[in-house]
Amino acid sequence: MKKVLMFSYSIIAYLIGFASLLLWIISVSNLVPETSIDQPPTIPFHLALLKNFGLVSLFGLQHSIMARQSFKNTFAKFFPKPIERSTFVLISGLLLVLLVLEWEPIGGEIWQVHSGTIFYYIIYALFFLGWIILFISTFLINHFDLFGLRQTYLELQNKPYTLLNFKVVSFYKHVRHPLYFGGILGLWATPNMTATHFVFAIGLTAYFIIGTLFEERDLKKEFGKTYVDYQSKTRMLIPFPKRVKR
Repeated sequence: MKKVLMFSYSIIAYLIGFASLLLWIISVSNLVPETSIDQPPTIPFHLALLKNFGLVSLFGLQHSIMARQSFKNTFAKFFPKPIERSTFVLISGLLLVLLVLEWEPIGGEIWQVHSGTIFYYIIYALFFLGWIILFISTFLINHFDLFGLRQTYLELQNKPYTLLNFKVVSFYKHVRHPLYFGGILGLWATPNMTATHFVFAIGLTAYFIIGTLFEERDLKKEFGKTYVDYQSKTRMLIPFPKRVKR
């Protein structure tokens, strides 16, 4: 029964995490006005910036802390180890929903490309391409391990959890973190860049960069020289220009 409950918990966490990603994408798409982050400002500019900074900081700190091995070891002392990743996904999903729903509009416009022009459709093509790259990248890693389902499923099957092998396939041949690259592309490729969207994109891009640096450190510890060699040949976040092989 305990294993069934853990697997059920991981499914709930997965659904919340996945739904939060969809909400995030819709909120920056400008295609569904009701869920867009671009609403009329309701509080003074400086208070809006302060609140938005706090929301991004909360989201980033949670990711940085819970992704560290020290936190994982502490978690395993008090809770079943198989649900550690699902708990990360659950809390991340809830904080992402909070980030989107509580984001404070600040008004203003940086650029606008009018609908019906070729550039309008090119920008939206890049927008959807970014999110497609993000989702495909999760499957190239192992989608169900990344979202915590594999861990509890193996426990349910009375099988030991095994670490994923290091492999360089598809997007990973061109950039070390295509998942983050896709997210950044999706954030910035918009035909209507308001100041609200601009601050949102800057905040989350900063999180992506900082999170990537922490993740790189962990990957070097886990895979050693194999990952160091991979670093020397492949760009971290932007797949071009191509790095010269050493």
